[in-house]
Amino acid sequence: MLVSERIGQFFVESDAGRDRLEYTEHGSGDRWVVLVHGLLMPRRMQGPLARAMAAQGLHVVTVDLLGHGRSDKPADPLVYSMTAFAEQVVALLDHLGAERAVIGGSSLGANVALEVAVIAPERVAGLVVEMPVLDNALVAGLAFFVPIMLTARYLPFTVNTVRRITRAVPRGIVPFWAGIVLDTLDHPADSVAAVLHGVIFGRVAPSSSQRRRIAAPTLVVGHPIDPIHPFVDADMLAAELPHARFERASSILEWRVRPERLTEAAVEFALGCWSDRPAASRQAGR
Repeated sequence: MLVSERIGQFFVESDAGRDRLEYTEHGSGDRWVVLVHGLLMPRRMQGPLARAMAAQGLHVVTVDLLGHGRSDKPADPLVYSMTAFAEQVVALLDHLGAERAVIGGSSLGANVALEVAVIAPERVAGLVVEMPVLDNALVAGLAFFVPIMLTARYLPFTVNTVRRITRAVPRGIVPFWAGIVLDTLDHPADSVAAVLHGVIFGRVAPSSSQRRRIAAPTLVVGHPIDPIHPFVDADMLAAELPHARFERASSILEWRVRPERLTEAAVEFALGCWSDRPAASRQAGR
């Protein structure tokens, strides 16, 4: 089933000025879903899931948060934080005229979804949380991202050289996920350093006590053998949330290369958030 796709933009204000953010709408109607990308990744990583959801009658929006994809990329680390990203999602809902939405995301996007549920619970119809980055991920995350941040800050020519090389590769001749990797590398060094600084040294996720108060139905997807997104974090989150359903992925690659099972689960869950059916059991999928 073919669904309409429309690109739009909106603006957010901060102490640093006015910044432009870009998004894509898939489908139409009042059953809204917002999908958020991973750290430094573009919104089109969520394109396959967005199209699958829209084909089932959901109105899906993928958004490039500030510093990502085709949105503005200021070099000020003070404008980047998990709370600021969540506020951008709420601003997107305001711009679209959407009272509530199912908020979903992967990695960074998963944490942003949780943050939206904390700062604006009345706007959240449900959550789809893949690869949350919580307590057990911090050491591995620091070990992986701090060297990238320092390289971008103090050896910017390396990051900018990689950017020039990747920009020269036509996205139409490479496989989809290879193109996503190329887009992830297509960032100027100053914005890479600023985004990572803001995320690493800010609040990474809501506290456990805040997470336990999230009342929205939630689909949690965890991956085994994933040091940056430990399975134990996803399992812990599913146990903390009062209305959680847990899906165990076979690997970090399942939703990327064999997406049918998890996409079906996400579509069914999102449709359920807009129906009169009771919230899913936390034990489902275990």
